[in-house]
Amino acid sequence: MPTRYDPFREMDRLFGDALRAPASHAMPMDLYRSGQTFVAKIDLPGVDPASVDVDVEDRTLTIRAERRDEATEGLQWLSHERPSGTFARQLTLGYGVALDRIEAHYADGVLTLTIPVSEEAKSRKISVAHAGRGTAIHTDKHGRSDVFTTAGARPRLPRGRDGR
Repeated sequence: MPTRYDPFREMDRLFGDALRAPASHAMPMDLYRSGQTFVAKIDLPGVDPASVDVDVEDRTLTIRAERRDEATEGLQWLSHERPSGTFARQLTLGYGVALDRIEAHYADGVLTLTIPVSEEAKSRKISVAHAGRGTAIHTDKHGRSDVFTTAGARPRLPRGRDGR
């Protein structure tokens, strides 16, 4: 049975891999939620801590870092796989995080970002007040209002012998 070869699908796969490679290989990231905070851990080995820049603009968090190449004068490279240069990665943040309380810490080649959940987005218990009797106003779609008294549960009608 002959195999089907689609050159366009193969080109799309190759270009997709090439476009995704720089961010995922240069700045691999773990992202998780722990209680009321989100934590992002980004590997940046060999990066000068002074070159790390984190900023937030319009709900987009941008991380930039630079890894300088070693002096190449007089060297004959046998293998040169470690990427160098300036790297950037962006995260789009939702509305449920506190942008003004984001913290960043860089240690042992790992940048850790702590992104707290905003107070408005935290779940909370809402107490339900109970009034024995009260007055309620119901307005229908035509603007007519009915006033009626509430008294908890509706009384049950007596049942017949057949249980109905």
